[in-house]
Amino acid sequence: MEVILLLIYAGIVWLLFFKFKLLPWTFVSQVIVFTLPIIGMTALILILNVVAPSSPDVRVINYVVQVTPRVTGRVIEVPIEANTPVKKGQVLFRIDPEPFEQKLQELQSKQPELEAKLDSAQAYQRELGEQLRGARSARAASEADLALAVRREAQTRELSRTGAGSAFDHEQAQTDVAKRRADLAQATASAAQVQQKLSALTPGGDLSDVAQARAALEQLKAQIAYAKWELDQTVYRAPADGTVVNLQLRPGSYAAQLPMVPVMSFVEDEQMILAMYAQNELRNIRPGDEAEIALKTFPNRIIKAKVDSIVWSSGTGQLPLSGTVPQTGAAPIPPGRFAVRLRPTGRDEKTFLPMGAQGVGAVYTQHGHMVHIVRKVVMRVGTKLDLFVLKLH
Repeated sequence: MEVILLLIYAGIVWLLFFKFKLLPWTFVSQVIVFTLPIIGMTALILILNVVAPSSPDVRVINYVVQVTPRVTGRVIEVPIEANTPVKKGQVLFRIDPEPFEQKLQELQSKQPELEAKLDSAQAYQRELGEQLRGARSARAASEADLALAVRREAQTRELSRTGAGSAFDHEQAQTDVAKRRADLAQATASAAQVQQKLSALTPGGDLSDVAQARAALEQLKAQIAYAKWELDQTVYRAPADGTVVNLQLRPGSYAAQLPMVPVMSFVEDEQMILAMYAQNELRNIRPGDEAEIALKTFPNRIIKAKVDSIVWSSGTGQLPLSGTVPQTGAAPIPPGRFAVRLRPTGRDEKTFLPMGAQGVGAVYTQHGHMVHIVRKVVMRVGTKLDLFVLKLH
């Protein structure tokens, strides 16, 4: 654009001073003619860099998922091809499910036995409860019988003392009291024995045998649930819409559950367009501002966009995690740049942008609308130059 403006200016000078000779070609006019474009171009560029800043570093960045199997086993199927679009939920590969099915069946076969043990332990606890209630009832009856026998013994003793009753009746009443006391002692011992068995209860109110049986059953259910999850993970599905690259996995391969050893790379369709700007170029950029992108992948094409946000963070502002005082180093800290996130709009919203594509971009702020046209012309001239492949082989 600068060259075009200079050519237009040179044409005007030629017409004024040489073609029509409207102005004299003197030393003063020569100084003015040569200094005026320098001052004008310098001022124009300085204004443009503030009201319509450009970035020579625009990048298309996609999210990449390192696919690692959640279970370990032999791969039996890979129903996709590399560099072919896939939809979310589509099967990427399958691991032999037979070992996981056998493990699940083995665990499920133990469940009836543990359920029977729990039922037996609960029945025994209920039986002890019934025995305790029976023992307490027997003790209450023995206490009532003893009280009656004691009153009868007192009555026969009084009758025997006055001669109204026989000594034999008194002795029989004493014998009955002793027997009732023995019965009460036996009933008390039986109740204490059952109470002792029921005294070792857990906070949940269960016997230790019941608690152990229930814990074993719950543990088995957890193992069954985990075995079902493992069986389900033998089929790995696409986490999002995207494309599989670097596909080395083949049927018969052994896929291991190792985070550092992915079996393939999955490139999601969701992407970001980042334009890198110097720190003093961001003063007028706001979310929603109009922007344009020119990628070398698409020569002679301008992609319309808008500013989504500014990433207000830079790696130069992060200190390493360590137990020592950070070293400043002998070399100066490089000037940090900030990324401006752009989103294509309008008819370019669904445009395919290859991951890693690079180019240039410009943001048109809410200031200096009259000079935005200069930046737009510069963008369009630059993308036309991308049509030429400048190499010697």
